[in-house]
This record gives sequence, structure tokens and C-alpha cells, in this order.
Amino acid sequence: MRRTVIAVGLLLAPTCFAAGTAFAADSLDGHRASTLRRTPLPQEKPVEHDTPPLIAQTGGSPTLRRVDPATTEPTRAPAYHPEKQAPPSMSPGATATTYERDKFSGDPVYPAGPYDTKSQIDIYGGKSRVNGPRPPLELGHPMYQEGPLPDSINLFGEKNLARPQLLVYGDWRTAVAWNDNGNTETGLVATRLNVDVDLKLTSTERIHMFVRPFDKGNKGQFTRYEFFGDDRKRGDLQVDGNIETLFFEGDLGALAAGLTGEYNAYDIPIAFGLMPLLFQNGLWLEDAFLGGAMTIPARNSRLLDISNIDLTFFAGSDKVTTQAIRETARNIQDDNSASIFGVAAFADLQEGYLEAGYGYTHDRRGSAFDFDYHNATLAFTRRYGGWLSNSVRGVWNFGQKPALGHRQTADGYLLVMENSLITSKPLTLVPYANFFVGRDRPQSLARDFGAGGILKTVGINFETDGLTGFPKLDDTANDTYGGAVGIQYLFNLDQQVVVEVASAQVIGGNNKPGRTAKGDQYAIGARYQIPLSMATIFRADVIQAWRSEDADTAGIRFEIRVKF
Repeated sequence: MRRTVIAVGLLLAPTCFAAGTAFAADSLDGHRASTLRRTPLPQEKPVEHDTPPLIAQTGGSPTLRRVDPATTEPTRAPAYHPEKQAPPSMSPGATATTYERDKFSGDPVYPAGPYDTKSQIDIYGGKSRVNGPRPPLELGHPMYQEGPLPDSINLFGEKNLARPQLLVYGDWRTAVAWNDNGNTETGLVATRLNVDVDLKLTSTERIHMFVRPFDKGNKGQFTRYEFFGDDRKRGDLQVDGNIETLFFEGDLGALAAGLTGEYNAYDIPIAFGLMPLLFQNGLWLEDAFLGGAMTIPARNSRLLDISNIDLTFFAGSDKVTTQAIRETARNIQDDNSASIFGVAAFADLQEGYLEAGYGYTHDRRGSAFDFDYHNATLAFTRRYGGWLSNSVRGVWNFGQKPALGHRQTADGYLLVMENSLITSKPLTLVPYANFFVGRDRPQSLARDFGAGGILKTVGINFETDGLTGFPKLDDTANDTYGGAVGIQYLFNLDQQVVVEVASAQVIGGNNKPGRTAKGDQYAIGARYQIPLSMATIFRADVIQAWRSEDADTAGIRFEIRVKF
């Protein structure tokens, strides 16, 4: 019988157990035997060590032993063996430091007994997996899932690999409301479906589309059934096949790296198509138009104490919605007659956040209308004294000289001051006081019809719901001043309550010709939101408004929003 003996010598440091293992295997009958013995290695030399053994041989198996730094002998710098390793290399600006053993704690000691999975989860606050709603359509790798990522595909170059993923997701809003808008009372049920289609190409490039098939938001018409008010018991199905947005978004640096095969030291985000753009929480710009944008990000200036600054250049050639360009016959917004271009800057400086922008609106209808004008904005946000968070925002319209016989539609300025107190519960309890003053007819550079008025961010009493025509105070800032004072409480970040009082005061006396608000307005409003499940949110709103030169308004609404 032929037997084969394989000898393996294993030399370990004194921090481990030393052993040599020989295995004997019978190639004929399959029997195996093993013995444990010490097998010296050729030219074996003793090795010096700086720390006592952490693993001791006990009963034939290694066990962990805790080392108390206070009882160990003072240690020297780790041994250096020039014949076995190259000298350590380091940056010219770095220097070696002395190793001090007492600066490090000993290894952990794990208690005897079975492994307790629950105690390991408790380390992270007892958190567990969240099974949230999944998109109804996921092609490619799933969204936000654990595990290894799938292999990438070389479609755009080895330095910009593709990992295609198609997602369809969105939400469905349905609300029942009773609205008294002064001269008209209406009870209705309305619905709105928002669908996003997202095709991810690489880690930086994607194509995105957004549709709203059951409403004509640009005209304020939603699929609804009116069950109360002026005997209007009827339903209206509003089907809209128009695409709200369809755009490409990516990075020129990543695209160039893929095409050239060389990494680039720059990032230039770009977007083009029918794309949405939003600046200053929608105060200055909130619209989707046909055009493009490019950003130069992450610049800085030691001279001006700017740690970070981004510059975004944009232009829109069609589908620009603005109150400054209107159809004269029907006096409604005309989103097929204007083009815009501009630049927006964002900078971190002086322990605050600066936002600035300039834009120009061109009336493509020619000299018979000539509603071209300039639009500038400036804002600064900062915390003061650890108790106040403050933002000051300004919008200035100038240079509009319409053709003879037409009144200006964009001129004057708007100044908004937003304040919130930093309480002992800064994330959940937020008292706020926001104020504004508007002269003449200040306009956002571009503003979608469904985005509400330029004062939407001042308070909930200036905000409509984009669904049922919920009442609100005058939100145009057309020769008015006022504000909103309220408090928001988020409990344990699982529900929201907002209570607010607000007012819009007129400038220039009551019933001023050409002004939207006839007289002073006051309102009290409240909002409540709570998630009913991981995919469903319930929301309720109520408002009561008093108008000195017009009929009072009031409303109450309940909404269910389902995410998918």
C-alpha cells in the first residue's frame, strides 16, 4: 500500500499558538489520520515582539484573553527588520511619532454562551428592517436593496460604466373638500395621479419623465365630482396625455471620462429637455420649460471667505410659464410665447448661505407686445445666537416697457423675511414668523400654474392645494404687505400639526385700480398630517379668512395620498 505524507510547518508569533501539522492519507481505503506535532522550519530564527500574547493555548484550542494596558510592560517602537521589509515611506510633511501602548485599550472579551442576535440589534437602538413600498415596475437592479451590485456594462466607456435601471413610481392624491371662495360654494371630490418614469443609465446619467394623466394642471382643471353648490352635481374626467417633464441629466466630466478612457478632475452637471427648475424654494423660479442648464460646482475663494460656491447657467426656449406674459384676449398665462435665460449662484460664506440670481424674460410675440423685462434676486440665510434661524429674500423686476396700450405686468420688488426659533426640540417644535412687503407687480422669473403664487412659502394661509381650489389669502404681493405667525409640531417625527394666523394688508388704500386685493385680509388656518401606513398619508386642512372689501372665504378638506 502506498501512503503519502504531506508535512506542513507553521510558524506563528508568540501572540498565537505554535504548531506543525502532518496529515496522513490512505489513497486506497480512504482512511485518514492526523497528528499534531512541532515541525521546525529551516533556518528558523527567534522573533522579537512588543506585546504579550493575546491568544493563549488552553486545552488544545485558542481562547481570547483581555490585556490590561496598565499591567503590560512599557513598549518600544515596533521592531524594524531591514532585511525583511523596505523602510517605511511617508509624505514629506509627515513625521514619525512614538508609539504609546497606554493610549490603546485591550481587546474585547466576549461572554461565554450562545450568540445573542437580539443584543446585537439593540446596539443600533433596536432598529429593524423597514419594508417600505416598492415601485410597481423595477427593471434592472432593485431600488435601495442590500447585497452586491450587478455587473456593469461598457456602453459609454470603461471609465463610465452603465448599470441600466428602469423605475416607475409616484403617488395618487384624492381629496374631499368644501370650499367657500366668497361668491361660490363648492363641495367636491378631486383626484390627481403623479407618475415618474426614471431610466438610470450610469451612476451620474439618467433620463426622467413625469406625467399627470388625470388633470390639466396648466388650466387648473382636475378630475372631480362636485356634489354640492349651485346645483352642480356633475363629474368631470380630465384626461391629459401631455408630458409634464422629459429630460436628460448627467455630468460632462463623467461622460468625457467614458469617451476618452481617462479620469477627469472636474464635474460639470448638465440637464436638457423639458426640465423642471426650482430656486429659493420656488420663490424665484418653479417651472418646467424646454431648455437646458449647466452647473460649475464646488468652487471656493479664500479672499472672499467662500468655502463653496456653485454657479448654474440656464436657458428656456419654450413652455416658459410666467404671469408677466399673458394672453391679452383671455388674460391667462401664455406658456408658448416667452423664452428666458439666466444664472444663479449659491455660496457658503460668513457662516451663512448666499443665493443670488439674474434672469431675462423675452417676449417672442414681437414689438406689438414687448413685455421683455429683467429679474434679479438675492437671499441670505443664517442662524444667529443659537436661537434664531433667519432668511432674507428679495426679488426685483425692472426694465419692462410694454407696447403702447398695454399695462406693465412685471415691475417693482418683493422682500420676504423668514424666521424660526430654535427651541429645546429643534427638529420637532418650530415656532415661526414670516413677513413680506411687495410693491407694484413683482413676479417670479418663471412659475408653473400649479405652483401657486409668489407668496406660497410665507405660510399655509397663502398656499392652495393644487387639487380642489382650496381658499387662500392673496398671494400675488401686488402692493401688499403682511405675514404669517405660527407653530409647527412634529411629535416624534411621525405626525405634523401646524396652526397659523396670517394677514395681507393693502398699500395705497382700498379698491385701488389694477391691484388684485381690494382690501385688507386676515386668516386663521391649521393643518394635520399623519402616515397611516408606510405608503399612505392622511392630511386635513382648514381655513377661515376675512376680507374687508370682499366676501369672506372658508374651507375644509381631507386628503389621502398613496405612494407607490
